[in-house]
Amino acid sequence: MSRPAPAVTVLGVNYPPEPTGISPYTGAMSRGLTRLGYRTHVVTTHPHYPEWRVSPGYGQWSRKELLDGISAHRVRHYVPRKPSGIRRLLSELSFGARLLFAPFKTPDAVVAVSPALFSSAAAALRMKLLHRGTPLVVWVQDLYWLGLRETGQDGGLSSRVIRATEKWLLSEADGVVVIHDRFADRVSADFDIPRERIHVVRNWTHLAPSAPVDRAAARAALGWGDEIVVLHAGNMGIKQGLGNVVDAAELADERGDQVRFVLMGGGGERDRLKQLGEGVASLQFIDPLPDAEFSAALAAADILLVNEYPGVSEMAVPSKLTSYFSSGRPVLAATDVKGITADEIRAAGAGVVVPAANPRMLLDAALDLGRDHDRATALGANGKRYRETVLDETFAIESFATLLGTLIDGDRARPPRTVASAS
Repeated sequence: MSRPAPAVTVLGVNYPPEPTGISPYTGAMSRGLTRLGYRTHVVTTHPHYPEWRVSPGYGQWSRKELLDGISAHRVRHYVPRKPSGIRRLLSELSFGARLLFAPFKTPDAVVAVSPALFSSAAAALRMKLLHRGTPLVVWVQDLYWLGLRETGQDGGLSSRVIRATEKWLLSEADGVVVIHDRFADRVSADFDIPRERIHVVRNWTHLAPSAPVDRAAARAALGWGDEIVVLHAGNMGIKQGLGNVVDAAELADERGDQVRFVLMGGGGERDRLKQLGEGVASLQFIDPLPDAEFSAALAAADILLVNEYPGVSEMAVPSKLTSYFSSGRPVLAATDVKGITADEIRAAGAGVVVPAANPRMLLDAALDLGRDHDRATALGANGKRYRETVLDETFAIESFATLLGTLIDGDRARPPRTVASAS
């Protein structure tokens, strides 16, 4: 008598159709595990990110959906209009409270995606009490405590609670998945997690291969002319430190430089940044775009920008890098020159790094790179090659499935049953 395919429950605060952030990775991983033969069940919230507003048609106390063949159970949680400080914590705690009672479908393994830290900890507590013996994997996209420290928000009681919670969660996990080797080193050193329990699975681009873009038409549609266009795509939050970009645009106005800094996306800092940049001619804001238009915007820009708050060094690998590398455009990063983002860009040979919070150096580097077309083309090609080799989705999902298979069966080091390739 054949055994049923293993069941995996994935827990995450973000899930498709949310277009950006962690959601595309959680969705792609869930679909990939299903293709590899797992019975995948997802418990998540209603789509609300990056606008921090529940999408039209959603918002019920509880809702079941079948998305791409995957059973998804959505629960209502608190969505703050301004997601900062205590409001963001309450948002996570409300999802964690729902996870304590949400149906897990008797899984053979559970995957908790962090962020969100406190909801993942609530799930770990439930498993400790009610699902002992079921393997728990924590998939770490950002390190909370390190993020507080790097953005100058550590030192108080809340920081100590977050550090203790993160340490407890990772210690309780049977496997910890991180998205970069430097993450693995930090998790091991900061939280005393044995290195053999930490597994590196790199993020990948969530954008489907697109047809060649008519750059002139795409630029015209976005209101761009012959100026050098420097595009920052994605979330606008504290750790992005985008006041630096506003300052660079103001400096470009003062000097009469032919450059346009574009901030595309949403996030908790967007409204403040728009007020800060009011009247700055070299600055443009664009709302989030659907995947095809998003890809076209990346391809139409001259330079793709990563900007990070001063001191942000190890807390996260910007998810936008995978999409940037796919576009074939060069990357400019204003960040800690010894940090994880700078390392990634140097490893890919895909761009230029300047120090964080130095608008003059950011502007000068943008102008130099934008005028050197041969160099820009070479850097863009390097990034695309890196994405196609090191940051491969098929390899990432199969690596994750191998870990789950090993934890579920103990003696098996591959997925339980290959139905189709994860592409």
